[in-house]
Amino acid sequence: MTSKPAKVAIYARVSTDDQAEQGYSIDAQLDTLRKYCELYGKAVYKEYVDRGISGKSIVGRYELQQPLKDVEERKFDEVIVWKFNRMARKNIDLLHIVERLEKYNITFRSFSENFDTSTSMGKFALQMMGAVGELERNTIVDNVKMGMKQRAKKGEHNGKLPLGYRVVPDPSNLSKRSKAVAIVPDETIIVRKIFELYAAGRGLKSIANELNHSGYKTKTGNTFSTTAIKEILNNPFYNGKVRYNRYENWSNKRRRGKSAEPIIADGKHEAIIHDALWEKVQSLLQKKSFTPSRIFNGEFLLSGLIRCPKCGSAMVASRTRSKTKTGEIVHHLYYSCGAFRSKGSSVCSANSIRKQDAEDEVMNRLAQVLFKDRILKAIVDKINHRLTTRTVPLQAELEHIRSQLEQAESRKRKYLDLFEHGNVDKSFFTGRMQEIQADLIKFRAEKSRLELELTEDNTSPVVFEQVRELIHGFHQVLTAAPFEQRKTMLHLFIKRITLDTSKKIEAIELSFDETVDSYFSDSPVAVAAGDSLQRKQARKREKIEIAI
Repeated sequence: MTSKPAKVAIYARVSTDDQAEQGYSIDAQLDTLRKYCELYGKAVYKEYVDRGISGKSIVGRYELQQPLKDVEERKFDEVIVWKFNRMARKNIDLLHIVERLEKYNITFRSFSENFDTSTSMGKFALQMMGAVGELERNTIVDNVKMGMKQRAKKGEHNGKLPLGYRVVPDPSNLSKRSKAVAIVPDETIIVRKIFELYAAGRGLKSIANELNHSGYKTKTGNTFSTTAIKEILNNPFYNGKVRYNRYENWSNKRRRGKSAEPIIADGKHEAIIHDALWEKVQSLLQKKSFTPSRIFNGEFLLSGLIRCPKCGSAMVASRTRSKTKTGEIVHHLYYSCGAFRSKGSSVCSANSIRKQDAEDEVMNRLAQVLFKDRILKAIVDKINHRLTTRTVPLQAELEHIRSQLEQAESRKRKYLDLFEHGNVDKSFFTGRMQEIQADLIKFRAEKSRLELELTEDNTSPVVFEQVRELIHGFHQVLTAAPFEQRKTMLHLFIKRITLDTSKKIEAIELSFDETVDSYFSDSPVAVAAGDSLQRKQARKREKIEIAI
């Protein structure tokens, strides 16, 4: 009896047009891997393709996530790529992917490096090649950083320019690639206004509020916030300096990676802010840089969870004060719109809700659902109805995206035919092809996301007893834990709290998944309480979302 041919999943990826030009194009990868499968009598199960996406991380690579989901059902026997770095640039990501494949007895094979993970030597080769690949990438990154540091030391800018500046062709250099930095007159008015207002004693929120009321926008077209104002005031580029290496390893550490030795050099660009004004502003910023002591007490459990009923921004802690008839100062604690607090009244209004009222309502509603089974049962029935009907709009959206993708591919073929017959100008053709290629990348990514979402959609009914147990454990730990732990729990399990137009709590959206089980079982409060959820840790549970 003839054995069935091995089913192969092909994965291909390019991150830039340059890679395509250097022979790494999607079509070239797929053609090579198809011929390989044909030569060795293997059946292609499916081709998974990520276009225009970096291999730095697996986040956002929906076509890669799809086969990692399909392995659970053993839809294929082998995954093959043209080169191992098409799968992942980071060695740790590559090893995690291969480990997941091996868990389901699925082989990973690289065509160019000629190894597969079904053998010990293949696994060893994978680890070595992965390490070499990551070293190569890190070396490229280091070389790029070194070049950028040299540019900064020579007074040349790196990256995006701040408000007030734009890139123009360098008049002193005829090379098309040579660029210079020029002032944008309309934007310099905003920058000078910010510095002058701050030097005159105005606060960050006051400045943001005035700019927003005047209709001014940031470089990206957004309204001004206190953070945006402070960033401008701190930027030495406006004083004719170039600053580089302010933060190290930004993608991982963000602002925690502040560099001890940033590069600051005299720039080749024109300053917008003269020395006297710059120094005055820096002196004021320095005086206000200390952290003030708390002038009121209050443990705000729901900061960031409650959403403004007007603009949808997260609501933050705020206070007002009043004087009693006896002259005593009384502080009143609220949750108020974060956009109003940082950007002023032109963006939104306070929409405040009393702190105690909001927190009491949340706790009371949790208790009400916990102790009244008929309410929880009605919620579960609603969830199950939504689960059974959820796929319909997703499928409709997917069909729409597929239609747009077909139209974009048709336009691409049309312009290729016109160009081949000499019926279209080359520069026009290049511009149109770039636009179409951008559309194709966008539509393919959206198509992959929707297909993955439909695959992951769990339409099996939610079990009432399971939900009741989750909420019981949640409420039990929440009422017994100290403040910091309770706040952490609320932020883990509550997606958002919405208010109605009368500023009353409308819905509390809860989300439970395997992380919830882990948190309950690891919590000392839960262990002390003998929480029964600890016994459920080994059981896989899909995400459950409810609104109460």
